[in-house]
Amino acid sequence: MSTDLQALVDGLPWHHSIDLGGGVVTAGSKSLSICGDEANLIFDRVDLRGRTVLDVGAWNGFFSFEAKRRGATRVLATDSYCWSHPQIRGREAFDLARAALGADVDAREIDIADLSAETVGKFDVVLYLGVFYHRYDAIEALARVAVLTQHVLIVETHLDLRDIGIPAMAFYPGSELNNDPTNWWGPNEHCMKALLNGHGFTDIEVTAHPAAHNRAIFHAWRSKEARIRPLSKDARLEALPEA
Repeated sequence: MSTDLQALVDGLPWHHSIDLGGGVVTAGSKSLSICGDEANLIFDRVDLRGRTVLDVGAWNGFFSFEAKRRGATRVLATDSYCWSHPQIRGREAFDLARAALGADVDAREIDIADLSAETVGKFDVVLYLGVFYHRYDAIEALARVAVLTQHVLIVETHLDLRDIGIPAMAFYPGSELNNDPTNWWGPNEHCMKALLNGHGFTDIEVTAHPAAHNRAIFHAWRSKEARIRPLSKDARLEALPEA
């Protein structure tokens, strides 16, 4: 074990648990097994070989590094809030993990409001994981990342109002969700699918999250070019009761 690396890791807060090699694993609030299970659901059906990937809200970079490990030719990790927050220190953690892994992953500190084809370009695969409900301007922000997507947009999000059989979204004006004032919205899956349909994604798969019944992963396909595996019945989000 690298004692120097371990000391640097221990001096930073972590959300993602990342195996840096040499016995050093970052002690993230999201465990290594959950990160791995989530990565399998996100990536196993996507052919990343030769693809470009944009990771919006990368935080510590676990999914950016995993995309590169799985064969993406270029990965751009972006963040703003977690990378600039003085207590979260997300950019420091990202840079440390990237260096320890020797990962060829680009990074740019940029807010979602400033994302465009002119500022970052377009990408084959766009990751939008754990970000949607943190944006007060959630619908506008989704539109910004959708237009950058050439093959598949992958959205992971908190869900609410799952007993309603039509598109609906809860609004949390305070800290009602997990005592976190940055959690603003709780869409149901009908709402997320309708929003994604509105951006031209007509083929949408919804997958149950491996660790929480009120979270899901949406694969919104613009083309089938990057798809290599159909959705397993075991992974599908359980159907809602009839409205």
